[in-house]
Amino acid sequence: MQIPTFDDALAAQRRIAPYVHETPVMTSRFLDDLVGAELFFKCENFQRAGAFKARGASNAVFGLTEAAAARGVATHSSGNHGTCLAYAAGRRGIPCTVVMPHSAPQAKKDAVRGYGGRVVECEPSTTSREAVFAEVLAETGAEFVHPYNDPRVIAGQATCSMEFIAQVPGLDAIMAPIGGGGLVSGTCLALSHLEPEIAIYAAEPAQADDAARSLAAGHIIADDAPVTVADGLKVPLKDLTWHFVRQHLRAILTAEEDEIIVAMRLTWARMKLVTEPSCAVSLAAILKNRAEFQGRRVGVVLTGGNVDLDRLPWMKGV
Repeated sequence: MQIPTFDDALAAQRRIAPYVHETPVMTSRFLDDLVGAELFFKCENFQRAGAFKARGASNAVFGLTEAAAARGVATHSSGNHGTCLAYAAGRRGIPCTVVMPHSAPQAKKDAVRGYGGRVVECEPSTTSREAVFAEVLAETGAEFVHPYNDPRVIAGQATCSMEFIAQVPGLDAIMAPIGGGGLVSGTCLALSHLEPEIAIYAAEPAQADDAARSLAAGHIIADDAPVTVADGLKVPLKDLTWHFVRQHLRAILTAEEDEIIVAMRLTWARMKLVTEPSCAVSLAAILKNRAEFQGRRVGVVLTGGNVDLDRLPWMKGV
């Protein structure tokens, strides 16, 4: 297991600067009053390819040697990592193949193809994703860029919180969604070196709460095919992300499906921000646990805005 260092995060920050946005931070007096805290929203939904994962994907792609890059890259992804890897590969001019569940939002499949990537569909389970991906890797010989259990990806994701604390000094806490744990691991990597007094929280769907159960049990618990509206948070922790999660997280808080949808609608209605369900889990967990955050300055990472506009979760009959 190769654990990324803070020097790796600094190198990633320099490497990806030409390929990612410095995303803005926004606030909402309505949501501040609702929670009783000062909330600062880091808008990675405005990031290249619509998600924070452009950071880790770009670091991995642009860190490849010419020989490795010539073989292309491949991954398995529920959507955003695949989209972002296709974006980065397109910028470097190399092939990209993404194994995606057939149930993934059509908008995310279309985005991968739009950036020049190839989509190979699989069943909506971790077992199927990994089995189909093994076949793709054997066929292509491409460089595997894991969606989160990859030191290059974690180092790239660390740049989000590095940027965040430079934009908003004096945060008491940072909250981010957790699925496989790449963003949270990057946050832990950065803040443990730069601002160790900031409490790091993660948010997870109650119907896919394997990370919360893992933290409570002291070992990884993996669910194969959880069902949740937060499609980007269905994957389990792996050894590399577990290393950071078990050492640095203050807590993992969960939210129910209806709470996630309410939070998503609130950011759309009150902040005019397009966020996806996986992104809305953070606000949902904060709203559910207001006493934990009252009177504090809380950073909230809005991780992505890639949604199927024809199938919004509050629409009837979809």
